[in-house]
Parts: sequence; C-alpha cells; structure tokens
Amino acid sequence: MSQTAASAAPPRLHFHKMAGAGNDFVVVDARGAPFVPDAALARRLADRREGIGCDQLLVIGPAPDADTAFSYRIWNADGGEVEQCGNGARCLALLWGTELAPGSTSFRMHSAGGQVEACVRGGEAAVAMGVPDFAPAAIPLAARAEAPRYVLRAAGRQVEVGAVSMGNPHAVLVLDELGLGPAATAPVAELGPALETHPDFPRRVNVGFAELRDRGHVSLRVWERGCGETQACGTGACAAVAVLRDAGRVDSRVSVDLPGGRLVVEWQGRGQPVWLSGPSRKVFEGSIEL
Repeated sequence: MSQTAASAAPPRLHFHKMAGAGNDFVVVDARGAPFVPDAALARRLADRREGIGCDQLLVIGPAPDADTAFSYRIWNADGGEVEQCGNGARCLALLWGTELAPGSTSFRMHSAGGQVEACVRGGEAAVAMGVPDFAPAAIPLAARAEAPRYVLRAAGRQVEVGAVSMGNPHAVLVLDELGLGPAATAPVAELGPALETHPDFPRRVNVGFAELRDRGHVSLRVWERGCGETQACGTGACAAVAVLRDAGRVDSRVSVDLPGGRLVVEWQGRGQPVWLSGPSRKVFEGSIEL
C-alpha cells in the first residue's frame, strides 16, 4: 500500500463494551481527544447489525474540577442525548476503578443529570444517583402542583402515574393500583410509547411498570425514552422505589427484578440520595472504522 493510500485510511474509534443487568453500553474514553457524535453517528454505533450494538453510547470526558474523576455524556440508541443512565453510571464506575484508574475506590463523576458518587470494591460498583425530585418543573411535567399520582389519558385509556426526576424524567405505573396484573403481562408495548410521547411530558419520559411483591421486592419492566423496552434501567429502578417508598409501600432497601437481572436500590427518604448497585462487567474492547 502506498503512503498516500495509508494516510487516507478512515479514522478508527477505540471503545469498551460494557454490560450491566442486561443493559449494554459502548464506552469511548475521549479525555485525550474530544469526541462528540452527531445523532446519525450515535445511531450507527448503537446499531446491532451494522454497528457495535448498544442501548446507550457513553463518552468519557475530562474532569470539570479537581474534586471529580471525569465527566460523561450519554446518547440513546435513537441518537438523542440524554441526562442520566444508572446502569451506565455503574459500568463507567467499574471501568474507571478497575482499568482506567486502577485502585480507585471512591470518586465522583459528572453528568448532565448532576454529580454521581461512586464506590468500587470487590469488582462491583455502586453509585449514588442523586436526590429524587418530585417537583413537576424538575421532571418536567405539565402539572400545576406536585401530587402523589397524576391522571393521564394514553392509548385510549385513563391511567394514574407517579412521576419523579432522577436527573432524567420518569413516570411509574404501580400495577396493583391500576388493576393491571403482574409485570410479566403489563401492557408495556401499548402504554410505554403512548406515555413516553405524552404532551404533558415536554422532554418525553421513561415509563416504569412496577409490580410490588412485598416491602423489599419489586418486579419492574421499563420502556426507555429513545430505546423502547430494555432489559434493565438503573434510573428506572431508582424511580420506581422512590415513588413506592414515598407512598410508604416499601422499605429503605429494595431488590428490583428486571428482565436482565436484579438491582438493589437503597433510599432513606426525601432529601437523601438513592444508591444503586447490581451486576456489571466488561464484555470486550475493540475499534470501529468511522
């Protein structure tokens, strides 16, 4: 190959593939060279046939201050940038503490959804996902005042949802309150997209379908904004527990079973941060031609 042909070779992007409780992520370490994909490139990288394949693309950037290890940005599979991702944050924390900055056990990460405290020990990562915010303006939700439940009409039916911001917007349907049966048969494909794009949620919303098993155990399915139903959603698990605990229906530590695995959510109540833990691992790393 001539020197001219070699110099014209397309650039390659190095990445890490991570997985956490059924969610999968493409992670790009862009601290040394800025990388800000447009929507089309984010969709291509997330494509499971012609790209790498993932639920979200996570891009690590430089730390904004001396008290923070790094910053990160998140793109959904549909190419839209979003504020926060709980399972993604856990995967980033694990990658940082075991490989990018080996030996780091407690540190802070910065996202568009706010600061995230992380703890890595024994090959596992837990993250503090911030303080749940029930104020309609924070979600955002078009409501005059905060309420335990909001009545909405979606897919030809009337439903009541709890709503909370976990740095990103969440609506939670408590299935027994609505007579919708167990999570396994919940109308996720029907109500998920209808609520995601409901006009009362101007930035769209993630939709959780929560089945209360007992005070320490919830089954959950989540329709994620920009992704559809996923195997797991960390902020969705936090949101479901926050809505249920605020109603006095669960204890401070709850196991949340999602199709992809079990997450553990700990929340003491209003004004306190939610901690999220569960399985995460590195799958492989590689590079892709851009």
